[in-house]
Parts: sequence; C-alpha cells; structure tokens
Amino acid sequence: MDNHIHLFISEGTEDVIKAMKRITVSYVYYFNKKYKRVGHLFQDRFKSEVIEQDSYILCLARYIYQNPVKAGIIHKAADYKWSSYNGYLNGGNCLAEMLDVDIILSLFSDDREIALKKYENYMNEESKETFLDIEEAKENVDEDAARELFQKMLIEHGLKADEENTQRTEVLIKEFRAKTNLSIRRIAGIVGLNKDKVHKILKG
Repeated sequence: MDNHIHLFISEGTEDVIKAMKRITVSYVYYFNKKYKRVGHLFQDRFKSEVIEQDSYILCLARYIYQNPVKAGIIHKAADYKWSSYNGYLNGGNCLAEMLDVDIILSLFSDDREIALKKYENYMNEESKETFLDIEEAKENVDEDAARELFQKMLIEHGLKADEENTQRTEVLIKEFRAKTNLSIRRIAGIVGLNKDKVHKILKG
C-alpha cells in the first residue's frame, strides 16, 4: 500500500517478532543506502494478529488482496504488482518462489487445478473482513502494563508464575484476557504458556 505493507507469515522456529526485526532492519539499511538518507523509516512498531482457524486464513488472504482494490489503486487483485496473488496462478511470477502456496490451496481442494480455480474465484469476491484495523484497536493495555497487571493478578490469586496449569490458572488467564483483550499470542508470551494451551483455555 502507499504507506504500509501487509505480510501473511506462518510462524516456524523463529517467532514473528524476530522475523519482522530482521526484515525491517534489512529493508531500512537497503532503503537508506539507495536514497542516501539516515534515521528511522517506519513510524511505529508493526501490528500483528494471530490467525488460529483455517476458515480465517482464507479471509485474511482475501482481505490483503482486496485492500488495494478498496483503496482505488487498482480494479482487480491481479493488477497489483506488489501482491503475491499472481504467484499462486503463475509459477513464473517473481514472488512465486517465496510462497508456500499449499497452505492456502489445500484449503480449497487436494486437486491443484480445482484449487486454483476456487482460489481465483474466492479471492476476487468482495471482502467484508476488517482484521487488523479493528482487532488492534480493541486491545486495552500495552505490553508493559499487561505484564505488570498479570503479576498483580498472580499475587491476588495466590499463584506462582511457573505454576502448572490448574483450574485456578485457567480462571486467571480468562480474567486476564477479559481485562486486556490481548491476542492469544501476546497472552502466551506474558503468561509463559504455549499458544495452543492458551487457546484451549480461552475456548474451554
């Protein structure tokens, strides 16, 4: 986009914070050297949202592809040269080698030809999703304040930070989510549990 980018990243052995740091630091170095400038390039810390259900993977991809369409930059997703959209349909596309196309295409069909047709149709439907724009605004506290709040809640509940997952711990985490509305990924980082366990607690 004109003043920001959207990245759909599958987190592996390296968490998204470290990955984004590598990407942004490398790009700022390249940009500053090319245009003979110094200093910061990005205004704020990146925003992120965890996608934990297959159904939302497709919605997020469509949201990203439809963003420049909604902004009036292009008429259809295939026209945007900075998008990975064409990388799924055209193996010779410059972005194709960076994509793990199976993550999305497998959600449509195991048959690649059928999956590609369904992908093209779905991604060109009008997107009504909002994702990051709304979800980030809903978070009630910043990282430092959230950590301080969690430590205070541990004391109030008579729990230790390294205590195993008990019924009281589950109650605490649910209360913490209600007070902060942080994403599951951020809660997991603060409370010291993996994302799957936090997700299971909050959905229980």
